[in-house]
Amino acid sequence: MIVHLLLSAGRGPQECAWALARLLRRLEADASRQDLRTHRVQTVPGDRPGTYRSVLVQITGVGAEPFAASWTGTLCWQAPSPYRTSTGRKNWYVIAQPCQVDTPRTRFAEADVDIVACRTGGPGGQHRNKVSTAVRATHRPSGIVVVVDSERQLSLNRRIAMQLLRQRIEHGEEAAERAVTTARWRIHDELVRGNPTRIERP
Repeated sequence: MIVHLLLSAGRGPQECAWALARLLRRLEADASRQDLRTHRVQTVPGDRPGTYRSVLVQITGVGAEPFAASWTGTLCWQAPSPYRTSTGRKNWYVIAQPCQVDTPRTRFAEADVDIVACRTGGPGGQHRNKVSTAVRATHRPSGIVVVVDSERQLSLNRRIAMQLLRQRIEHGEEAAERAVTTARWRIHDELVRGNPTRIERP
């Protein structure tokens, strides 16, 4: 079982980036005690040394999902600010949310395509009406269907249909990857101060 958890200081002050680093170490120690492995997939450093604005953590092992759930939500690191002695605030908030990292890749293979010769209407003369030179190509894994009748030869229409299917699948995967990235960045703005699901102290 593999789960990815994104920890973010959101738009909070530098103390939140400091708190994130402390919470991250606490999470990693907690995971180790439960025989889970953690890996920092991506880190965005804070303004001060040893702090983080966000960290993407991969958690691997049996029980990774319930473990990640126990660290999901608004996390609070309760300690005085190490940077501003004048402030009385002691609660520094971080958000942690599971997120999708990779989209499933669809490998295009001609063996996955059903080709059917067909006739299409419209201009083209008697030749088009009498001979089934058009092609309907269906990519079974994705359900994408294209119809090509631009050429008079069946083989040419078949080749064009294959190219169109390949392009549509590639464009669809690019759009899915952009959606995953957008969803991940949206987590940074979801931090809500107060009502933490977990409070940790030094």
